[in-house]
Amino acid sequence: MELIKQPWPWYVAGPLIGLTVPTLLVLGNKSFGISSFLRHICAACMPANIPFFKYDWKKEAWNLFFVAGILVGGFIAATWLANPEPIVVHPDLAADLAQYGINDYSNLVPMQLMNWEALATPRGFVMMVIGGFMVGFGTRYAGGCTSGHAIMGLSTLQWPSLVATICFMIGGFAMVNLILPYILAL
Repeated sequence: MELIKQPWPWYVAGPLIGLTVPTLLVLGNKSFGISSFLRHICAACMPANIPFFKYDWKKEAWNLFFVAGILVGGFIAATWLANPEPIVVHPDLAADLAQYGINDYSNLVPMQLMNWEALATPRGFVMMVIGGFMVGFGTRYAGGCTSGHAIMGLSTLQWPSLVATICFMIGGFAMVNLILPYILAL
């Protein structure tokens, strides 16, 4: 049980994630990605006369079970496999975040950033609502999420996935180094 509770090193977790690609391809020519499940849910639950949702979503039902498994696995991990120790944060990062009043590391995301009370603040609204919208918009605009492009697309040598992954990385670096300090100062 202790083995499951500890973070796995990159050289174990990385190949396990990488093995999902050939497994999905061999088991039925399936493409790995998470963001498409929202389209499948909309097509299943709201069969309106919208062309984007008019397709045979039942052929992609496996994706819904995959996402359900992620949710159940996350619940199990958070409920029974959680590490009771505080999250270890590098001292330099802790010092930087303390300038913005962030010092509670009892959860994976600092409590000063993600909670219901923070949602009513400008900082919380920008991070949760506007940030969530931008992630959803960017995922749709890029034609997929990081798991679909960076894991599946790159491993199958797709040029658009290389471009998307490079843009994801540039956007992440820009966000963390240029934009996030302004948002945290709100």
